[in-house]
Amino acid sequence: MENWDEVRTAYHVARLGTVSGAAEALGVHHATVIRHVDALETRLGVKLFQRHARGYTPTEAGEDLLQVAQVTAEQFGQLAGRLRGHGSAMTGELAVTTVDSLTPLLVPALARFQSDHPDLSVRLMADQRLYRLEYGEAHVAVRAGTRPDEPDNIVQQLYVQRCALFAHRAYVAAHGPLGDDLSAHRFVGPTDETHRAPFNRWLHANVPAGRITFRAGDGRAAVEAVQAGAGIGFVPVWRARELPDLVEMRPPRPDWDVTVWLVTHVDLHRTAKVQALTAALKSAAQDWP
Repeated sequence: MENWDEVRTAYHVARLGTVSGAAEALGVHHATVIRHVDALETRLGVKLFQRHARGYTPTEAGEDLLQVAQVTAEQFGQLAGRLRGHGSAMTGELAVTTVDSLTPLLVPALARFQSDHPDLSVRLMADQRLYRLEYGEAHVAVRAGTRPDEPDNIVQQLYVQRCALFAHRAYVAAHGPLGDDLSAHRFVGPTDETHRAPFNRWLHANVPAGRITFRAGDGRAAVEAVQAGAGIGFVPVWRARELPDLVEMRPPRPDWDVTVWLVTHVDLHRTAKVQALTAALKSAAQDWP
């Protein structure tokens, strides 16, 4: 059957005998009920009801439909009960999506979480693709940048990542400190010149395009380029602390900050494993530098 909504509507009409009763049971307008029944009869090429002043009476074909639909409705009800049970279980797979530059922060927290819940299997997807929570492609998303605005998502601020301009000490020895003349230096920037990260917007506005001599497709590669001495580039402060050969060329500025968001879909937000993971990530973020 192509459209279960139409079958379900006809089932309620047959069960209750009136359009108004079916509309109330389904929480829809009575015109929707009539439209569904008419469309189903047209698709099947058979009359399912006898219309009369007191309501709708199933024909023989309608009785057949009622029996099948009743069994199907009961099976859906049983399935819903089982799925609600899954919602309270700390088992199965838990898929998390983020950008690769945040994985050094997230992986330790996810590893601890999986260790605390050994019946769970954690799957971390760290790339530029925007996984759709509404399609079930991931349970939790950790996103950086502007506040996500997809409908039906629950968005919470997780962390504010501070960034500064850094260069490798070998670069500083060869080219000197960063003065007011930015054109005297080489910079590391994004391959996408319209990248919306606040520090990249600053870079685009203040550094001549010809002086951005190394471009990287993601944040992790950009940090590696700075570490390799390719030029001056933006590095998260927490990451720079792990790289002792980096020299701060400009201190962090508020307009370079990047907000990190914790995103869940409303349908999964209150399941036990999603609630447990979001709580664990919030706790871990309190200790992030």
